[in-house]
Amino acid sequence: IRGDRARPGDRILVSGAIGDHGVAIMSLRENLEFETTIESDTAALHGLVAAMVDAVPGIHCLRDPTRGGLATTLNELARQSGAGMVIAEDRIPCHAQVRAACEFLGLDPLYVANEGKLVAVCAPGDADRLLAAMRAHPLGRAAAIIGDVIEDPHHFVQMDTSFGGRRVVDWL
Repeated sequence: IRGDRARPGDRILVSGAIGDHGVAIMSLRENLEFETTIESDTAALHGLVAAMVDAVPGIHCLRDPTRGGLATTLNELARQSGAGMVIAEDRIPCHAQVRAACEFLGLDPLYVANEGKLVAVCAPGDADRLLAAMRAHPLGRAAAIIGDVIEDPHHFVQMDTSFGGRRVVDWL
């Protein structure tokens, strides 16, 4: 399972809501108080990965979206694989309080660190089985298929926005 194995047609999955860890740490470091609790998602993912590999031995890519968040992780995978990616904003799990905190701080949740989440890329025929395996594990209950790998000589990551447009999701 390597970063250079994503192929056009593959599906992109994330194991749960993004941004929890980064926002929790920022709020503690900067003494920010919100009307809700935002907790880090720090977790050991070996059990989830084992369940995923058991269900789909041919997973193409796995990555931890820590530094630079989901956006940077997808850009790394796209560059290493020589392909592009298109994700859908409305499919990316993100808790409302994390979205609100990011808006308040002027941040995009796509670039916020995660510590207990992973990104997986698999063949299209394996995606539903992989998603089911992820959701059956406690650390993957909110897993989602968020996009597709596409042919793109520029290796761009793009996002279909909830407003109906498309934008480039650049490196951090």
